[in-house]
Amino acid sequence: MEEKQNCIQTPVKKGTAQFCYKKQKMESYIPFTTCRKRQIQQKKKDYAKKELITRIARWALQLEEFDYEIEHRAGSRMKHVDALSRYPVMMRNKNQKNFLSEMVYSTRKLIVTPKAMQAELIKLIHENGHFSVGKTEEIVKQEFFIPNLSNVVKKVIVNCVPCILANKKTGKKEGILNPISKESIPLSTYHVDFIGPLPSTNKSYQHIFTVVDAFTKFTWLYPVKTVSAESALEKLKQQQKTFGNPIRIISDRGSAFTSKLFNDYCDEENIQHLQIATGVPRGNGQGNGQVERIHRTLIPVLTNLSLDDSTKWYKYVDRLQRILNSTISRSTKWTPFELLVGIKMRNKEDILIKDLLLEEMAKELLEQREFLRNDAKKNIETLQSENRKTYNRRRKKASLYKESDLVAIQRTQFGAGLKLRPKFLGPYKVTKVNSKDRYEVEKVGQHDGPNSTTTSADLMKHFYA
Repeated sequence: MEEKQNCIQTPVKKGTAQFCYKKQKMESYIPFTTCRKRQIQQKKKDYAKKELITRIARWALQLEEFDYEIEHRAGSRMKHVDALSRYPVMMRNKNQKNFLSEMVYSTRKLIVTPKAMQAELIKLIHENGHFSVGKTEEIVKQEFFIPNLSNVVKKVIVNCVPCILANKKTGKKEGILNPISKESIPLSTYHVDFIGPLPSTNKSYQHIFTVVDAFTKFTWLYPVKTVSAESALEKLKQQQKTFGNPIRIISDRGSAFTSKLFNDYCDEENIQHLQIATGVPRGNGQGNGQVERIHRTLIPVLTNLSLDDSTKWYKYVDRLQRILNSTISRSTKWTPFELLVGIKMRNKEDILIKDLLLEEMAKELLEQREFLRNDAKKNIETLQSENRKTYNRRRKKASLYKESDLVAIQRTQFGAGLKLRPKFLGPYKVTKVNSKDRYEVEKVGQHDGPNSTTTSADLMKHFYA
């Protein structure tokens, strides 16, 4: 049959060879000489040729002792033959090799670790380089077998004090946006802060005390000599003569605003004093961002105006205040002066406007002022809603802490030589839970950091899990 197998190249040769092979094997079992050879239509034509291929002709002679006819059978009736003629495919579990590899760890023998020793073993391996969860897990796998290894490693690393203090928080930042609600009237909320030191002037002015009305965005700029509670109160009392007291004042935790003198003044005048958490300026309405935005504008403008002599910045402050208050605000869509007073600020270019227009504006003052303020309130609420959606898209809900919880707080001040110092300080104990994800904490033990401070959830993490 080697000859037949080597020459099987066409359907005719293949079919004839198969028939001859079966005839030799089963010749003794065939009780009659009449049979029917089923082939495709093309084979009938090939057998009908005048001259046949030598090999096929030789096989045809062997079949002459049988009385047979060639019958065509359609492919749709030959499915069982096609199925049996296919190369057999073994049904195997494709994952079997990987599964076994994971079970035997490349045939290495592993030490089964007692439950009482698992945490200590993982801790020793982790402290060799304070590796991540994945890296520590890979090192343990090489020599030891610990059931549910991933969870055990995570539990050990989350309680590693050096990692708590040195590693930054990963993933989305905690804390969603909580904008400060604004009344529909001006002069109810002041944002205050100092900027400086600036080049000293002839009168020894080195700083600017900034006051921003939260609703109208009206800004007051007061040059001062020092950053102190006395300087701040002097300007607030000066403003009090014209505008009275606000409902609340929002400031950072600078020494001028945390002093007893400033807090006593707020208590006497029945003013609510809100202090933002350390390290949370957030120019988005959640901290003291309104003053921060003014300061970001103030510095480059004063720099350009006083290029010839930087000590002359003082004489441009009043002019800059007028420009700020006569420029349309993005959040209100009106100028701060219009919202506060009800009319457009009269600048040099407005002097030629006829008095008739001023009289007409005076008649409509009351109606227009109310309309402007209501419109400004809607614009502020719309902008706050847009800011909240944009801000919260990159944030997640803040972790909740309870009083007496031990936490680590993020280092918010860096200077020379602190680049390699731990990013977090602790442990601290939560002493008070405030609103808007703010917490008051105090130091536990002796370590770097303030004795007590206020911080926010996104700058905190549990000291122990």
